[in-house]
Amino acid sequence: MHILYIALQVLLVLTSAFLVLLILMHKGKGGGLADMFGGGISQSIGSSGVAERNLNRITVTFALTWFVSIILLGLLDKFNLS
Repeated sequence: MHILYIALQVLLVLTSAFLVLLILMHKGKGGGLADMFGGGISQSIGSSGVAERNLNRITVTFALTWFVSIILLGLLDKFNLS
């Protein structure tokens, strides 16, 4: 079980980092962090509806993976299986 605990911690760190990057890649609705980091460039790249939908799907997948890993880590801690 110790290997599972370490694997979940690594998964949590990786998904956290990718979530930050994916959220910053979303098209800004005005004046947010997405506009701060190259708003003019992201408008030409992110103008496609298909690209934005795919980015949304990837972000939701990473968010669900992040959420499940937190729940599993909490259960392992609660029942002292680590």
